[in-house]
Amino acid sequence: MSELLPIAGGVELRQQAKLLARRHRRALAGVVALHAAAAATGLAGPPLLGSIVDSVQRGTTRGYVDRIVLVLAGFLLAQTVLTWLARRASFVLSEKMFAELREDFMRRVLALPLSTVERAGTGDLVSRTTADVDSLARTIRFAVPETLIAAVTTILTVVAAVWVSPIAALPCLAGVPALVIGTRWYLRHAPAAYLRERATYATLAGTVGETVDGGRTIEALGLREERVRRIDADLDDAFKAEQRTLRLRTIWFPSTEISYVLPIAAALAWGGWLVSSGRASIFEVTAVSLYVIQLADPVDRLISWLDEIQVGATSFARLVGIARVPPDRYATEDQPEDDRLAAREVRYAYYADRDVLHGIDLDLEPGERVAVVGPSGAGKSTLGRLLAGIHPPRLGRVEVGGVRLVDLPLETLRQEVALVTQEQHVFVGTLAENLLLARPGASDDQLSASLAAVDALEWARALPEGL
Repeated sequence: MSELLPIAGGVELRQQAKLLARRHRRALAGVVALHAAAAATGLAGPPLLGSIVDSVQRGTTRGYVDRIVLVLAGFLLAQTVLTWLARRASFVLSEKMFAELREDFMRRVLALPLSTVERAGTGDLVSRTTADVDSLARTIRFAVPETLIAAVTTILTVVAAVWVSPIAALPCLAGVPALVIGTRWYLRHAPAAYLRERATYATLAGTVGETVDGGRTIEALGLREERVRRIDADLDDAFKAEQRTLRLRTIWFPSTEISYVLPIAAALAWGGWLVSSGRASIFEVTAVSLYVIQLADPVDRLISWLDEIQVGATSFARLVGIARVPPDRYATEDQPEDDRLAAREVRYAYYADRDVLHGIDLDLEPGERVAVVGPSGAGKSTLGRLLAGIHPPRLGRVEVGGVRLVDLPLETLRQEVALVTQEQHVFVGTLAENLLLARPGASDDQLSASLAAVDALEWARALPEGL
């Protein structure tokens, strides 16, 4: 049974987010300034329209109205230009941030101990490197910029409404209770629900991948129905997890919709009473009412993208969590005396008290070839992993030149022991490009020597395009 990789907690996520923000603090400050400028130019509309309504009620000229309309058109043009610049800056910054996160994640993945990868299985790791990376990309590229825009616009709109008339701006608070209560309830339940959803996706991906890879074995052993039941069970778990997150959204979204309608209705009713009682002018009530109507759009976008941010935060936690994997070995300064590979009283268990290797002893001299033969499940692959230094034995020693494999630095270990499995992957490109992955600076002579070492040089030279 596979073990899922760790998931980062809230403190770690905040530290990573702060670190990322500090790296780009100047660009981030510029983006915020551009969005603030764009939002500020958009706030000119309600006072100008309020001024028109007030002037018409008092009596005005056509020329005055035309001048106000021209000023309004100028602000709209300025807002359009600033919004385009702000969005462009946001997208450029988000791409840079995502590129850094992706590179950091890949460095962590490549540094994972092989024993951890073996225990975790392919499903969880593949899910993190595909679905979680895609989800985080969407969050950083779209959700974060849109949320930033909505937050800045919301704050400035409320400030503008209060500046026009504090008493007329009181309806802005009408939707706050429903919004706060509903959002707090959602945020209390959403993280765990989305983490479970992602975990079920990883389990399902692992089950499907294992079934595809072992298709021939499954057919040979008559395990088809058992695998179908396993996949159906994983699908059922994923479906239930999705139902849970869907239920959260179907409860939360309607509650937020109420918070948009209440302030508008309150602004109209409250404003009418203020004008009729002489406590506010038509200009003030018109401007504030328009601000309240205008406020619905950024708040709606803020709430809508918050759900996407929850998904992205879940993926972020799964990606950052890889850094919590502890090392499976601590290298010493001991150096092998020779190339003799030996195993002494080796025992290994995937589960406690259930050894699959029982006191194995083995001595391999340089140049010696040994074939380990046995039925499926006898422990051949497990022994190979121990001899390659992937897993440390539960008991006993596996050593080369008198030094335990788990005491060697990985660079030294890879020089002393190599593991060639029956499943290999060839990357798109030339043969030379694939060989250079192991040693990027190797010369043509070194490439030829490596091929000759495995009796593949003549085969390579016979290829139509050679290396």
